[in-house]
Amino acid sequence: MRRAMPAVSVLLLPGLLLLAACSRPSADPDAAAAPPAAPAKTVLDGQLKALEKAKAVEKQLQDDKDKTDKAIEDQGG
Repeated sequence: MRRAMPAVSVLLLPGLLLLAACSRPSADPDAAAAPPAAPAKTVLDGQLKALEKAKAVEKQLQDDKDKTDKAIEDQGG
């Protein structure tokens, strides 16, 4: 009988963990439809903002270069 106890606990423990992992659905139906919260500020926000600004400047410079190249092509150069 002493050896039967560990076998029972080995089967009982995972079953109890599975039941504990289950949760009831939210009682508030609007809880799922609520918009997500704004992301929290981090240490990298300033760096990410600078990176986005640099990408915008790079795009503007590329557009200007394309316009200049087209103007040169149109003039026969």
